[in-house]
Amino acid sequence: MTRQILEIAGPDCRKFLQGLITNDLRHLSQDELLYAAILSPQGKYLADFFVLAQGEALLIDVAAALAPDLEKRLALYKLRANVTVTRRDMPVSRGTGPRPDAALDDPRHPALGWRLYGVALPDDGTDWDALRVAHCIPESGLELVPNETFILEAGFDRLHGVDFRKGCYVGQEVTARMQHKTALRKGFATVEITGEADFGTEIVSQGKPAGLVFTRAGDQAIAYLRFDRAKDPLFAGAAQVRLSAPRDVA
Repeated sequence: MTRQILEIAGPDCRKFLQGLITNDLRHLSQDELLYAAILSPQGKYLADFFVLAQGEALLIDVAAALAPDLEKRLALYKLRANVTVTRRDMPVSRGTGPRPDAALDDPRHPALGWRLYGVALPDDGTDWDALRVAHCIPESGLELVPNETFILEAGFDRLHGVDFRKGCYVGQEVTARMQHKTALRKGFATVEITGEADFGTEIVSQGKPAGLVFTRAGDQAIAYLRFDRAKDPLFAGAAQVRLSAPRDVA
C-alpha cells in the first residue's frame, strides 16, 4: 500500500475542499476519517481518498499514483482561496486486529479495520483483496479508473463516500441524476467463479457482453456488470460465473 499525504492548510481550507468533494466536511471531527472522491465536471471518478483533520488543517490520504494529478487539480481550483496544498512525508499503516492508540476506523466498512497516521507498523497479515472482494469494495488502480468510473456504479453510497444532501460540488449534477434513477443499469458486484478467469476477462450472457472480471480472491471476484444481462448462465471464458452479492450493506 503506497499512499501520499497532501496537507491543505489556511483559513479557507474547509470551505475550499467542501466545494470539490463528494462528501460533507461538516461531519468531520478530529477523531474520525471521512471517505470521499473528487470528480470531473462530467461526474466521472478522478480520485478517492480519506480526509482527516489535524488542528486547523486537513490531510488527504490518497493512493500515491493519483497524488500528482490530484495535487494539480487542487491547485487549479484554488483560485483566490486562502489555502496552501503541500505534500507531507507521513507513513500510513492499516490493520484489522486490535486497534492501536490514535488509529481511526476505516469509514467504508467495519471489516476494513483501522488506519494509523504517522507511525509505520509491520503488515499484520490481512488478506486485503479477500476482504475487498467479499464486501465488494473497489480500489483505485484496479476497479476505480480515472475518467471512466461513475461513483454510484462503484457503490460509494453504501461505502459512505457520498452525501446527497451536502449541496454543490464538481460533478454533483450528474451524480444526483444517477441517484434519482429507480435502479442502476450497471455497477460492481461480487460474483462466484468456477474455473479460471483472469483480471479483465469479459463476462458473457447468451452470447452478449455482460461485464468484466476484476479483482479475484479464491472462488469470488469483483465484477463490473450490466445488471439487465447478469442472468444465468454467465461465463468468463471457460469459467462459470454466478452473481452472489451485488449490494453488501454496511
